[in-house]
Amino acid sequence: MTAPLPAAPLPMRPPHADFQSARKRLAVWLTWVLGFSFFLNLLTFVGPLYMLQVYERVLTSRSLETLFALTLIAVFLLMAYAALEVVRFRILVRAGLEFDATLAEPLFNRVMRLRLAEPESNPEPLMRDLERVRDFLSGPGLLALLDAPWIPIFLLACFLFHPWLGVVALVGTLAIFILAILNEMVTRKPIAEAHGSARQASDLAVSALVHAELLQSLGMERAMRTRWSEARRALLRGQSLANDRSGTVLALSRFLRMALQIAMLGVGALLVLDQQITPGIMIVASIMMGRALAPVEQAVGQWSVFTRARQSYQRLGALFLRLPEQSARTALPKPKGRLEVSQLSARVPGSAALALRNVSATLAPGDCLAVLGASGSGKTTLLRHLAGTVPPAAGAIRLDGTELSHWPPDQLGALLGYMPQVSTLFPGTVAQNIARFHPAATDKDVISAAYLSGAFDMIKSLPNGFETEVGPGGDRLSGGQRQRVALARAVFGVPRLLILDEPNSNLDSSGEEALIRCILALRQMQSSVVLATHRNNLVATSTKVMVLENGAVQKLIDTVDAVKPQAAEKLPRAAATGKLS
Repeated sequence: MTAPLPAAPLPMRPPHADFQSARKRLAVWLTWVLGFSFFLNLLTFVGPLYMLQVYERVLTSRSLETLFALTLIAVFLLMAYAALEVVRFRILVRAGLEFDATLAEPLFNRVMRLRLAEPESNPEPLMRDLERVRDFLSGPGLLALLDAPWIPIFLLACFLFHPWLGVVALVGTLAIFILAILNEMVTRKPIAEAHGSARQASDLAVSALVHAELLQSLGMERAMRTRWSEARRALLRGQSLANDRSGTVLALSRFLRMALQIAMLGVGALLVLDQQITPGIMIVASIMMGRALAPVEQAVGQWSVFTRARQSYQRLGALFLRLPEQSARTALPKPKGRLEVSQLSARVPGSAALALRNVSATLAPGDCLAVLGASGSGKTTLLRHLAGTVPPAAGAIRLDGTELSHWPPDQLGALLGYMPQVSTLFPGTVAQNIARFHPAATDKDVISAAYLSGAFDMIKSLPNGFETEVGPGGDRLSGGQRQRVALARAVFGVPRLLILDEPNSNLDSSGEEALIRCILALRQMQSSVVLATHRNNLVATSTKVMVLENGAVQKLIDTVDAVKPQAAEKLPRAAATGKLS
């Protein structure tokens, strides 16, 4: 028997396939628009040719029939021009919408990944880049660029009328084109500086608005306003310089265009006096040259818009090339909750220094690890890595023997419960936040999470219960209420691994009691728990304690006197005193 032929390898998807797909579709749309632009530019000859025929035929023959026929043909062609113009504009609008729709979700995914990989970065402008490109696709700047390739048609018409008329039109077009290049050269640097200052001013304004109470209470409003004003002044200086230079070039281009019109009429008049052309040709040639110069002059006026759109397009392409598309991963069996941390090392963002060095630990299902240490010892960094938000610099984190990076992101998110140090909620209702905004989440799932976290009674006391709007960041709730809702969100779906960073920093005694009950209940359900805390009552619920110092493990001990899950009935008194046994 002959050996079976090996299967053909599957075609590999390029790393920036989404951007390539959007670019190819955009190229198809623009090809259609170029085709329409060709016919539209041909139809712009209707007016000049009608005028020429009136001068040359109607006025000389005094024929009303000829005038009527010419007018009827001209009106029909102008109606075709209007129809083609409508179609071309609609194609551009749909091209922009399709470009946006194709890249919106992949861009959001990459911006999130960039933010996680580089916390100090500000990828928010990348979201605006997509809007800028979309707006440019349906704006007058692109129409001027699409009309520019057909300028030679009008120049050729001028040459056909007379070579000297063609020379004047050609020289004028080249001169205005040189001004467009000059405009780009003299405005590039101030525009770039203005954009940098605009981002700085925007960041300062957003930060000040978010933390308005803190600025007011610490008397920092004047200082922050001064910094914002300085950034705004730098922005205005850059914009003013760019606008001054661009305005000068634009004025020169308009002067040159009007001078060229005079030159065309003057040269045409000489040729008429020399009986080389007719007066009608002189007028039509002037109109033709004006039509040839129009796209170039429009391009000069829209050059700054085109420059910003081009820079946005290039930034989008660089982002998609830098962050390849995440390949689909095979869904794995639901884990039991065994966590293994092996020689984990992590770097400080933007630095070569290590925030964690060779951290190792193992948790069996039902175990609870309490991470202790002074501020800056690496507790939060460790928990962020356990939550899978950032990849380790070295070592590995495994859940049931599989590295976190090998789990499908959506499946891993459903298996983990993460409560960061700052309990941020998202605009929506309490129920939506607890359900993690999953459209398939049921009321029963939300209620179960609220009961498990011990937040059910607190949520019922809110003005609208589970339908209470939390506001941006959860600002309509107190710090303790936000933390309890965040805990309910973390335990939604009964995660196999729960990660809590200072979960009781804003809780009162009843909130801490509910938190302890929640931890013990999850342990009883064989879920693993990792928490960072400074309070003994939470340490007492753990089965292991890790002490970090300068990113390294100083101690890793088993807690002999840990609270057992079966001892939950003793919690109210113990939690109140902070002495658990």
